[in-house]
Amino acid sequence: MQGEGRPETAREFYEQAWVESKEDFETCAAAHYLARRRSNAEETFRWNEEALERADATGDERGEGFYPSLYLNMGKSHEDLGDPDGARRCYGLAAEKVEALPDEG
Repeated sequence: MQGEGRPETAREFYEQAWVESKEDFETCAAAHYLARRRSNAEETFRWNEEALERADATGDERGEGFYPSLYLNMGKSHEDLGDPDGARRCYGLAAEKVEALPDEG
């Protein structure tokens, strides 16, 4: 994730993964990591939102395992944008979905 201490390399890698993604699960994963490499709260929110939309679009259990992390990240994005109600809602959704986490973490 950190690109061996080179965050720019990591960002470029995830941008390439986004471009080369063939289906919603792959774009969900790429957007999830792209959100972590953004330099401002608005961009981070947009990529977190994209990841959540793509998880919804997978329509299968692969997307389900992403929900706890995706909602947690959306909650943080809402916090960073000064929206405590949105943050609370997303943190609640993350807690509801925690059972969807795969056994291996």
